[in-house]
Amino acid sequence: MNRKLVLFNLKEAKEELDRTIEAIEKDSRYGVAEYMVAMSHLYHHLNTAWNARRSSDRRAKNCSEKDFEDWREFPKEFR
Repeated sequence: MNRKLVLFNLKEAKEELDRTIEAIEKDSRYGVAEYMVAMSHLYHHLNTAWNARRSSDRRAKNCSEKDFEDWREFPKEFR
């Protein structure tokens, strides 16, 4: 498992989740558009943490456009 990549993406997801919760709690005007952007960002990092977990450091560092698109998709194992 590529621990460095997994941890980076899980931390990013956690930060987004914390920001989203705080915004919903504090801003009565927080709406669906903001929520959609936040959740897209959250899922991008969760999905990447899972889908790229076996990638090498080199592949992660040189992430191709195809890797980026493939890694951010909802995991096939859970469909």
